[in-house]
Amino acid sequence: MATKEQLQTVATQARGAAKWGILGLVAFALILMLVFGSWFQVDQGERGVVLRNGKIVSVADPGLGFKLPIIDTVHMISVRDHTISFGGRGSAPLEAYSYDQQPASLRVSITYQVPPEKIAELYSEYQTLANVEQRVIERRTYDVIKNVFGKYTAASAIQQREKMGMDANAAMRSALQEVPINVVSVQVEEVGFSKAYEDSIEKRMLAQVQIETTRQQKQTAEIQAEIQVVQAEASAKARVAAFKAEADGIKLRGDAEAAAIEAKARALATNTNLVNLNAVEKWDGKLPETQVPGSALPFIGIK
Repeated sequence: MATKEQLQTVATQARGAAKWGILGLVAFALILMLVFGSWFQVDQGERGVVLRNGKIVSVADPGLGFKLPIIDTVHMISVRDHTISFGGRGSAPLEAYSYDQQPASLRVSITYQVPPEKIAELYSEYQTLANVEQRVIERRTYDVIKNVFGKYTAASAIQQREKMGMDANAAMRSALQEVPINVVSVQVEEVGFSKAYEDSIEKRMLAQVQIETTRQQKQTAEIQAEIQVVQAEASAKARVAAFKAEADGIKLRGDAEAAAIEAKARALATNTNLVNLNAVEKWDGKLPETQVPGSALPFIGIK
């Protein structure tokens, strides 16, 4: 049977072993912390802000990085494109008035990114992208879009949507130029007016289409009339040319016949026997069956 002293000795040894076991576990845990806490990994599309006791010491590029355990901490910031929507589901409505005081509900999206060289500046001022969006982008977007939209009438806002989007892009870049981000694009996705105004716009557009159609029909009729005039003038000129050619032909034929008669007359004047020759050439060889008493027989001369 164990004595009291032996039991105390065993208990003391057990406590000592437990103490060393705990110390061993603590040492092992510290070793694990030192091993796994001395490196970090940055994904592609991100940058790591390395802080030492709260101070930025470096910005890590994608890949494997090393830091001092416990002392250094790393905060990841994305450099990918980020898009924020305004006026859609889950966001505050974006209401604005046009230049002609027509109320409208707009849906706009802003796409931005953080340049890698501005990561440290962004973290120093805002720490996270969520803070940038809430404190700067969201507030300024409402003001910028309202100002840009207010320069357009309701009709021109619909007809010149592309130009309005370009103006919104330029205005947003100007409003956020001191913020360490780049505005990639501003999209005015939807402009909604009241039902009554949309109906009036539709009627106005239909009337404009009818006016344009009438104008085109008038221009077509004028062109066709001009074509007919040209064709008539060409036809008249052709007829005049034909008549002139015919008259010239008649004149030439008349001149030729006159010249022939004149030549024939001159020939008869110089030679009277040609008359008898012509008569003989035309005689059919028959004497007349009747004759006036005392008249001479044709073509018979008595010497």
